[in-house]
Amino acid sequence: MRPLPPTALALRGLKVLVLNTVIALGITLFDNHSFGLNLVYSNCIGICIWCYIECANYFLVDNWQKHVSRLIFIVPVSVVLGYVSGHLLTDLILGTTSFQYWKQTPRMAWGMLFVSLVAGGTICWVFVSREQLAAERQNLEIARRQASEAQLKLLESQLEPHMLFNTLANLRALISLDPARAQTMLDHMIAYLRATLSASRAPAGGTRHTLADEFARLHDYLELMAIRMGPRLQFTLDLPDALRDQPVPPLLLQPLVENSIQHGLEPKVEGGRIRIAASADHGRLTLQVQDTGLGADPTRLQGQATPSPGHGFGLQQVRERLATTFGSEGAMLLVAAPEGGISASVTFPLKI
Repeated sequence: MRPLPPTALALRGLKVLVLNTVIALGITLFDNHSFGLNLVYSNCIGICIWCYIECANYFLVDNWQKHVSRLIFIVPVSVVLGYVSGHLLTDLILGTTSFQYWKQTPRMAWGMLFVSLVAGGTICWVFVSREQLAAERQNLEIARRQASEAQLKLLESQLEPHMLFNTLANLRALISLDPARAQTMLDHMIAYLRATLSASRAPAGGTRHTLADEFARLHDYLELMAIRMGPRLQFTLDLPDALRDQPVPPLLLQPLVENSIQHGLEPKVEGGRIRIAASADHGRLTLQVQDTGLGADPTRLQGQATPSPGHGFGLQQVRERLATTFGSEGAMLLVAAPEGGISASVTFPLKI
């Protein structure tokens, strides 16, 4: 049996009362009885019909798509039973004997039964149409969510080898220059990949991957890069305690940090500093990656729709993952930092 939400039931009952009142007004215009008497009859009959239809739907219709044909029997049976019960209830309330009405004016009695059938059928048709429309919307939303999750997983699966290839290329260069440091770097990389791959297997949407996890992975990665760059690389991570449990898509900031090192700090002879920070304001979370590297034209980077090999892939991944996870609520902004370099920030709604 389907659940029966009290609010929806009360709303339907209110609509039935309004319709009963309209019917009573219409009958009064063409009948000699008072509006009050017609209102009692209309409400007693209408409420009884509605109760029979609701009970039948509750016990006999589990799925509107499969069982909608049962309404062909439910509606007429419920209307006839409700019509008879409504008259009995009216007689009980007013002390009348309304069934003499069938002997005195049978044509009028059949006409009223026909009106009840039309009203009951119309109400059921409107109700079923709304239920089917709501079910279709729900199915469409489920399909859209599944498509978004599949796309997010695809983007994450593309990101993992991208990061791995970059790290291996760096390791290959270090092996010939400093084997001891290459060995240390390899140990760090194994530990980092073990933790990173676990994070990337989190459910799509990042409901289990927290900002604390994301910053921990970035700290591991920056330690890894510091082995290769030495004192030329300095970094800070600023994560307020209040934001540690905020869920984020896994590896969201990884491409931005890689870009800062690969294109900003590494080519710079004296190196530089990278700062990663999180902040919240007016219900939105802002994550910022700022470096003091060589910098680039932010306008060109923002408008780079099709990345060339080795350039723009990470930025495109971040844009697409924000769009997939947060829709129009997610945004990324690149600006030239005042002290040189690039400042990349992503914003999206906080989850409270």
